[in-house]
Amino acid sequence: MSKEITTSQNIVRYNGQSFIEEEDDIAVESALTIMLNGEEFATMVCTPSELEELVVGFLASEGMIRTFQDIKNLHIDAETGFAYVDLVNPNKVEKNFHSKRFIGSCCGKGRQFYFQNDVKTAKTIMTRFTITPEQCHKLMKQMQDGSSHFQQTGGVHNAALCSIDGVVISRTDIGRHNALDKLFGYCLIHRIPLKDKIIAFSGRISSEVLLKAAKIGVGIILSKSAPTNLAINLAEELGITAVGFIRGKGFNVYTHQDRIQGLENKPIQSSCM
Repeated sequence: MSKEITTSQNIVRYNGQSFIEEEDDIAVESALTIMLNGEEFATMVCTPSELEELVVGFLASEGMIRTFQDIKNLHIDAETGFAYVDLVNPNKVEKNFHSKRFIGSCCGKGRQFYFQNDVKTAKTIMTRFTITPEQCHKLMKQMQDGSSHFQQTGGVHNAALCSIDGVVISRTDIGRHNALDKLFGYCLIHRIPLKDKIIAFSGRISSEVLLKAAKIGVGIILSKSAPTNLAINLAEELGITAVGFIRGKGFNVYTHQDRIQGLENKPIQSSCM
């Protein structure tokens, strides 16, 4: 059972002319420690919702499991902040590649075993389906309009798994990586086909975010924000179409533009004089 994901706090708000005391909605931040085969594996700070999906997606992202069926037992104790997981094959955990670590709500500390696991788990995407510019804008708007917790608190990230017709499932978390792991866990638990799916995302497309998308197995990631140069390099290599700055009527296409209808074999007009 999940805890409440928002709480109320008395604050003083300045409206430009005067100070007003009022009650405000605040995002809840909780710690969850994963005990894997009886040993502490990781502690993450997260929004305490959809914790089973979060644990499943995180373990898959870290290369501990490939399918939901690789998990023998999974028990979440939300009150104490522990998740107890036993694998069907406990020998799968390669201790030389993993160590205890703390994953924060912002960017995490994943770089200590960043490369070994990413090489094993990131997929090269070969799907050929395409999306129109209008659909890019529609999906981002649907994700944002459906985020009641962001509208309440302004303190969470959102990630949505979409088809070209609309949002399939949306997840929220104080950590942008956690939101993606919740999507990954949902896909594994429910065996969702991913060849024709898109991720709409509220935050910056960092290299870690791009790798999460590759591990999930989607070919297009949409964001209202910017990518980093390493994310662009990885997207190019892994076959992912990265679209950023989806705002107003425009957006930027950074990689694999052939998945955006109208750009397939069309000459691009240069802005240089």
